[in-house]
Amino acid sequence: MSNEESTNENLPPTKLVKAKQLLNRMQRVSSGLVAKFSSSDKPFYRRLWFWAGLGLSGGIIAVSYGIRSIDETLPDKAELNAVVRQQTLTIKAIDGTILQQQGEIGRENIELAQIPDKLKQAFIASEDRRFEQHSGVDPQGIVRAVWNNLRSQNVVEGGSTITQQLARILFLKQEKTVWRKVKEVRLAQKMEQELTKNQILERYLNLVYLGSGAYGVADAAWVYFSKTVDQLTLPEMATIAGLAPAPSVYAPDKNPEAATQRRNLVLQRMQEDGVITAAERQAASQEALVIKSSFPKRLQVDFPYFTSYIQKELPKYVSPDVLAGGGLVVETTLNPTWQKAAEAAVAKTLRNQGRWENFKQAALVAIDPRNGEIQAMVGGKDFGKNQFNRVTQAQRQPGSTFKGFVYATAIASGKSPYDSYLDEPFVVDGYEPKNYSEKFRGSMTMRDALTRSVNIVAVKVLIDVGFKPTMKLAHDMGIKSELKPTYSLALGSNEVNLLELTSAYGSFATQGLHIEPHGIRRILNRRGEVVWSADFRLKRALDAESAAIMTWMLRNVVTEGTGGAAQLDNRAVAGKTGTSDEARDLWFIGYIPQLVTGVWLGNDDNRPTYGSSSSAAYTWHEFMEKAVKELPVEKFPTRPKLDGRKGSIKAEPFKPKRILNKAAASDDDEQQQEENTSRRRRRYREQDDESSSSRRRRRYRSQESSGSDSSSESRPRRRRRVESGDSSSPERNRNSGSSGSAPSQPSWRERLKPSPSSQ
Repeated sequence: MSNEESTNENLPPTKLVKAKQLLNRMQRVSSGLVAKFSSSDKPFYRRLWFWAGLGLSGGIIAVSYGIRSIDETLPDKAELNAVVRQQTLTIKAIDGTILQQQGEIGRENIELAQIPDKLKQAFIASEDRRFEQHSGVDPQGIVRAVWNNLRSQNVVEGGSTITQQLARILFLKQEKTVWRKVKEVRLAQKMEQELTKNQILERYLNLVYLGSGAYGVADAAWVYFSKTVDQLTLPEMATIAGLAPAPSVYAPDKNPEAATQRRNLVLQRMQEDGVITAAERQAASQEALVIKSSFPKRLQVDFPYFTSYIQKELPKYVSPDVLAGGGLVVETTLNPTWQKAAEAAVAKTLRNQGRWENFKQAALVAIDPRNGEIQAMVGGKDFGKNQFNRVTQAQRQPGSTFKGFVYATAIASGKSPYDSYLDEPFVVDGYEPKNYSEKFRGSMTMRDALTRSVNIVAVKVLIDVGFKPTMKLAHDMGIKSELKPTYSLALGSNEVNLLELTSAYGSFATQGLHIEPHGIRRILNRRGEVVWSADFRLKRALDAESAAIMTWMLRNVVTEGTGGAAQLDNRAVAGKTGTSDEARDLWFIGYIPQLVTGVWLGNDDNRPTYGSSSSAAYTWHEFMEKAVKELPVEKFPTRPKLDGRKGSIKAEPFKPKRILNKAAASDDDEQQQEENTSRRRRRYREQDDESSSSRRRRRYRSQESSGSDSSSESRPRRRRRVESGDSSSPERNRNSGSSGSAPSQPSWRERLKPSPSSQ
């Protein structure tokens, strides 16, 4: 009994026994291996197991390194959100409508919810039947595609998933190499991690190329069937879905038989996947393939003068590498409604006044002076024949429109609009400015001189305030062209373009504040991120009081002077006409508080016209009459008190070397003077006689008091007969000089006949 109890007490616990047993086994195994290796006649590096293990380890390392190397060449995580192809450009209007597209891109980018379910399912059945199950790459689909292709002895099914195709569309080239395929697989896997299935499918259906210049299902629906996607029938959907593998082979407009066979195959797969019934498949397969082709919308260009201007502006705002990368979406400032009104106004003027006043070209630009946004731009008559933009590229003499800056400098220097100057014969340092009428009015205020566009007074005002202050103010207000300190500066002898002149007058509308004119609001990259946005700031160019006084004076130009044709019902308008030598350039720059618009009429070859600035003012009216329908009526600021004003600009009067004030000519001398100075008269067309001006005012007043609406034909004719003070009528041109000095002109009957070249 005692021996048994002693034996049981000495037995170790169960866990200790098991541990000892395991340790003994390990010792025996290790001892056996060591004995085996030590007794072997070959070293371990010559054994098979060593090289097998080394090869496996090296393969794992090589694959890991290769994947890492591939990933380094792929787009980063943020880039995977791209929604457009590379090397594309989309220009949009202010309302989001597409104006122009370049590159491999569709006109319409539609949301997945707008695409019919059967069209989505047709693509999935045709291209990627396990789209919802795989993670970018589908090995099962690859095996199935290989088997089906071998069985059919033709390529009837592809192994690439929709995600792989999207990766190839967005980031890879189309070369058929192993390296490209490996990158495609890796990209597809990464895209599946970053995007949802719906996001992938939406991008694919908007970007896939479907032949005949169609990118995306919306474009294809229009190109092949002249329909929107929601109007497509089941067989038409299957036809479009069948195009993806080989658009040139299955194009219904080129290979209708192959397209029909491919369509029926897609319908069969849709039935197999349970998307449609057997009856639906049979009915759709028996339906004839009817094509109604249309030109791809993406190739349409709306308002090309403006869009070409935008493309030239892009390098100012984005770097060359961003431009080279492409995929940009440019959101512009253009108002399509106003643009159409501007084009209609220009076309009407060229069709009517242009024919008998001998000008073949016209330009118009409208700017919101409060933010500098270009709302409308017409650069000429026909972009298809001539791409020269007369808003931004044509440098022309502004004529009397430049007087606005001369008088603004005078007002800002402390002068009163009621300060008087003598309108009399005047020669300064050999330069002799002339009024068009060759007559003189004696003492007159600056306001009246601006209203009647008197040249002699304008030159005298320029001398009083100085060249430098005048040129500086013009530049501060928006004139970018070079200005030269000559006496003829007051009469607009220095060339400018329509965009800068219109923008500068906008500084009057904003009470002296100027902002850079521009046509782009934002630029987005292919991921939808903003890479540039407009951040132009208003800068003080002219003090507010002087700007208000100038607006008051320029309003008088429209109500009582040369700009009468620009009047709008129930709205105050301020502006200035201008005409260069021999009426080569006809201008009107006018504004209301919310919008400044400039108009130029003339000929590209600088030939003289028979017209007047009233035609430009009339064109302005035709456009603004439609544009202001969208704008509330706003009033200009009231004229400030004139007493006790202090100047904000220091005048720098110029002291001429010699001034000669001739005596006013007698009636007999006037007749002789007209015979001897016909050429000079043609050079100075900036002033009409008072009788013409008073007749014009009576005509407009009688029109307003009568309250009757004139027809569209009689109204232009009446306004054309009203000659602005800075231009001349055809009758005056015929009687203004001797036959030896003045060029011969056709009779009024000949001028009324449409010219073949003006068609």
